[in-house]
Amino acid sequence: MSYFLITFAFMLIVIVIMAVGVIFGRRAIKGSCGGAGNGECVCVEKCDKRKKKEAEQAKSQKIDFNPDLLKH
Repeated sequence: MSYFLITFAFMLIVIVIMAVGVIFGRRAIKGSCGGAGNGECVCVEKCDKRKKKEAEQAKSQKIDFNPDLLKH
């Protein structure tokens, strides 16, 4: 039981230290650009991988305007 309490106290101290660091740092916790889940980027400056992915998405969604379609 003492090992459990020592481990629990240690983990609690680590979590408190991390929370204080985030509160005083005023920045989001950093991870990989793109992150997990739905892929939203919390980075201030986007990484090369994310820039490339967004450029490819913009190309695939680009619709060319054809004025001949409006004449009929």
